[in-house]
Amino acid sequence: MPLRGGDVPRHPVRRVEAGSAHGLRRDSYPASIPAVAQVLDDGLDLGPGVTFLVGENGSGKSTLVEAVATAFGLSPEGGSVHSRHSTRPTESPLGEALQLVRGAGSTRWGFFLRAETMHGWYSYIEDHPSTSAEGDVDFHGLSHGESFLAVLETRFSGTGFFCLDEPEAALSFSSTLGLVAALQRVVERRGQVLCATHSPVLAAMPGARILEVGEWGLRDSTWEDLALVDHWRRYLAEPQAYLRHLLD
Repeated sequence: MPLRGGDVPRHPVRRVEAGSAHGLRRDSYPASIPAVAQVLDDGLDLGPGVTFLVGENGSGKSTLVEAVATAFGLSPEGGSVHSRHSTRPTESPLGEALQLVRGAGSTRWGFFLRAETMHGWYSYIEDHPSTSAEGDVDFHGLSHGESFLAVLETRFSGTGFFCLDEPEAALSFSSTLGLVAALQRVVERRGQVLCATHSPVLAAMPGARILEVGEWGLRDSTWEDLALVDHWRRYLAEPQAYLRHLLD
């Protein structure tokens, strides 16, 4: 049954799919990554609220988040739709190959928090005060973790589209719980979040959708069924069972 006008979802990004003439070779990076190939072939529907991409290094989760962020109009090195700083371009061509199906009347506001390049964005904000809010936070004056949480409190506002790439990299256990609380506030303000993570703490956020990323591509999962969670449980129960293999 087709959607009526009033039934069209209003969250910023309803779907991610390949452009009609993207030209990416399936035997070359990034299209050779199973998760990327799946999105190019079948597309990816995104609902409101938070979607986590969880998987090992090299599985393609960060590549996808970066590409969706750039397709939305965000800088691949992080920041808002108004930020255009660059240190050393390393992004894949996937962002140019994707197109987004947007919600009815959706906002153009968004932000990309990319853990490895945020200090460059802090410097950009200092050098371009017209792009920052009046009385803005001195991000460089905060610890790494504190600055990440300050970004969420000051930039993840309204009904925007917010992308995060491994934000837990700078956070302690308690600060990761603080990140969960911050994301809950984003959802309450009807913001939409796409996040790549290695954190079992973050992935346990109530109400979030979890996509497990691996050699199979992308698949919906529950927190309890994640390989990541199983590995952490086994390690914490008996760390020497893992560590003795390293020592040998």
